[in-house]
Amino acid sequence: MPKILLISDERVAAIPVRDCGELLCDLRDIPALRAAVADVHVRTGVADRLVAAQTLLPRGVRLLVVAGYRSPAEQERLFAEHSVRLTTDHPEWTVDQVRTAASRHIAPPELAPHVAGAAVTLTLCTDDGAELPMGTAVDADLVANARALVTASTIISPEERANRSVLSGAMGAVELVNYPTLWWHWSYGDRYWAHVTGRPSARYGPVPPPGER
Repeated sequence: MPKILLISDERVAAIPVRDCGELLCDLRDIPALRAAVADVHVRTGVADRLVAAQTLLPRGVRLLVVAGYRSPAEQERLFAEHSVRLTTDHPEWTVDQVRTAASRHIAPPELAPHVAGAAVTLTLCTDDGAELPMGTAVDADLVANARALVTASTIISPEERANRSVLSGAMGAVELVNYPTLWWHWSYGDRYWAHVTGRPSARYGPVPPPGER
């Protein structure tokens, strides 16, 4: 399996942000998409691409969006909690080692695409909302399921790999990029996206929570 580019990589951090000023929109207001929770916001450019991706899926299969925008405070909390767990499990690790390991699954707040409204956590479901088998549950335990969470994991079933391939095909076709350690994480317009696609800058940087801009 090829080496995975982590979001904490200095090459990703070096990408400049030239925010295009797009607003956040609520995915619950878009009938073509299904939101699994009560509050899912993303930039309008991300929403447009999710709608386009939906049209590329087989009949009877829907995108189910579980998370979008996160506040800087929420991202900081998630990263800190994961870092504490890793420190407890590996007391011999340095601060830099913990940060690198944590970034495999939770982005450092200053680089996080969720904070920019650029990322979504999603899966596939049927028309009636039943989730398709994808190898793990969305937001499965990050440590216990680390190998299965990798998008190209070889320890999941053929059906689960096929479903991931369907998701990847639709999302890639509309310019979203996957974070390879997490099959459910896709983004557009952030620093990681810019580096992977060869863009000179990111379109989206951190934004305040909805209603505070």
